[in-house]
Amino acid sequence: MAIVSTEVAGATRVRPRKSRTLLILNVVSVVAGLAIWWGLSLAGLQFPTPVEVVSAAWSMSLDGTLVTDIGASLGRVLAGFALGSVAAVLAGFLMGWYTIARGLFEPWIQFFRTIPPLAMLPLVLVLMGIGESPKIFVIFLAAFLACVISTYQGVVNVDRTLINAARVLGADDGTIFARVVVPASTPFILVGMRVGLGSAWGTLVAAELLAAQAGLGHRMQSAQLYYDLPTIFVGIITIGILGLIMDRLLMLAGNKLTAWQESR
Repeated sequence: MAIVSTEVAGATRVRPRKSRTLLILNVVSVVAGLAIWWGLSLAGLQFPTPVEVVSAAWSMSLDGTLVTDIGASLGRVLAGFALGSVAAVLAGFLMGWYTIARGLFEPWIQFFRTIPPLAMLPLVLVLMGIGESPKIFVIFLAAFLACVISTYQGVVNVDRTLINAARVLGADDGTIFARVVVPASTPFILVGMRVGLGSAWGTLVAAELLAAQAGLGHRMQSAQLYYDLPTIFVGIITIGILGLIMDRLLMLAGNKLTAWQESR
């Protein structure tokens, strides 16, 4: 008992120390990146300096442009990503658990996975018009295709010993699915969602280049016509920050949901 308590206490001390080290390394990395950026802009490359980008962001914030664009882009990403993730989890569970569903769905999912969602954009615009629906749909498609295979693999990779042990103890299929398959698949689902989030943001920018009245991608395209590099950098950095925040939120949720799993 004393040995176990010592091991737990040691692990508890290691985690904060590891977190502090990672935080320090993150800060060093960001500072180094800013220094390199500033150096490249001063070296004569056509980069705006960080000060110019901050000034442009401040001006866009004062006139409400940046807030409007963030709201439009974030709303599209959240809608498409949420719908895509839910559909991917449901389809992945069905494919992994039922052979019939796997046989019916997998060929189509594999077929569409080889087609970039952006290649569907012209067809979607023709069929759905130039409103919000086509933009959200292509984001949905990107998130769905990135997440569904990961969920499917999570289900089929569940240790059969765990399932057989649950059956021996008298558990029915519903209980096994809820108590064994879902928890064991959660890490795979979260990885798929993180990949899908990146795909959603990447698809959004391209979708907003066509027939959008507001959004970060639309603003970057407009700035490109006037060779407004600071505004373009504002859009790029804003997308990166928003994507990073959402990814970290998914990581925190994953840490809570998979606290039982050992990690390095």
